[in-house]
Amino acid sequence: MIRLKDTKHASTADFLTSAIRIAEYYGFTPLDEMRTMRLNEADRKRTATKNETEINYARREERPLTVAARRCASCVRSSPEGFLAWRTVPGTSGMPSTSFELHVVGTQSAIAEALLLVVANAIAEEAGVKERKLSINNIGSFESSNRFVRDVGSYLRKHIETISPTLRPRAAEDPLGTLVQLIERGHPAAPRAPQAMEYLTEDERRKFWDFLEYLEVFGLAYELSPQVLGSRDCWSHSLYEISTTDEESGGNITIAFGGRYDPLASRFAVNHTPAATISINCEIRGKTRVKRDVRGVPGMYFAHLGPEARRRVLVVLEMLRREEIPVHQSLLFDKIGEQMAQAKRLATPYILIMGYKEAMENTILVREVSTNSQEAVPLDELPGYLKRHRVGMWQIGSKV
Repeated sequence: MIRLKDTKHASTADFLTSAIRIAEYYGFTPLDEMRTMRLNEADRKRTATKNETEINYARREERPLTVAARRCASCVRSSPEGFLAWRTVPGTSGMPSTSFELHVVGTQSAIAEALLLVVANAIAEEAGVKERKLSINNIGSFESSNRFVRDVGSYLRKHIETISPTLRPRAAEDPLGTLVQLIERGHPAAPRAPQAMEYLTEDERRKFWDFLEYLEVFGLAYELSPQVLGSRDCWSHSLYEISTTDEESGGNITIAFGGRYDPLASRFAVNHTPAATISINCEIRGKTRVKRDVRGVPGMYFAHLGPEARRRVLVVLEMLRREEIPVHQSLLFDKIGEQMAQAKRLATPYILIMGYKEAMENTILVREVSTNSQEAVPLDELPGYLKRHRVGMWQIGSKV
């Protein structure tokens, strides 16, 4: 949990105001304001049958996610192309706190997890949280992790005498949840337990590398940690947490946790629903009422073409955010045609375009829609170029 005395924020409201401003720059919108659609009777009965099974929670942070997953499942029916959303909920720590959640729904691409970590890192950095450590694990799909869970169960049986009597019954029914508890308690057997990443298939390893490559291109440092785990009823594939050093105790405290929660989102939806999240926890102190910024809409759209360009999108967006230059983007779209159609709907007078050639040369095309003229601009000169030519500044009269 983020302690405000370790940040530059005087109150919870200050922290949330800053977090919302950063999230909404990247295109996140309030989840509670999104339009939902009810299931028809046949689909309602089908999902009700799936939901009769009790969910096994391995971490306390997982319980609030159920409500968000249900809400996101209802929103995706009205937004089948996917969406980015944020919400605030009461925290799950022992002391009064609030959690700022970010959700990316509707894409299997690793850009979802990468975007969440980039935004969460920006929020923590702007708050003044120092010495941040990003830890990442991958538990694979439900099928590929079966061997992992089986071997965890065997490992726990060998060490059952060292486990607390109150936890022993759970070891037989929920080996993974038991291992999470042992990790949280600092049990000496936990570090030697089987590691989920060793059980990934080749295809899952390639997808995991795609995720890590986004972070490496962005320059976000991370470490692989087999001890970042969660319930398989909630999570699949990537899991991550951000921690910082507790100046009083000298130990680490977790300030954010999340991952890909396809199993939980799909439980409440008619079809398979890909979804990823991160939750940043902050203590409650002082004012809590948040005032959101009211701005115009960006006059510029950022389109990418190909995987190389897509890996560099987050670098460019963060550079523009730091320079307070607004821009639309559609990271959930893979095809350039979808993005150009979106730019047309938004009627932006300028479009930034990055393809393979531009990604390799560290340049970007700035196109004026009215004349269809364009100019290649080096990335490190882009903010200055846009400001000098007043390209894509806020268009007055609309609200973000």
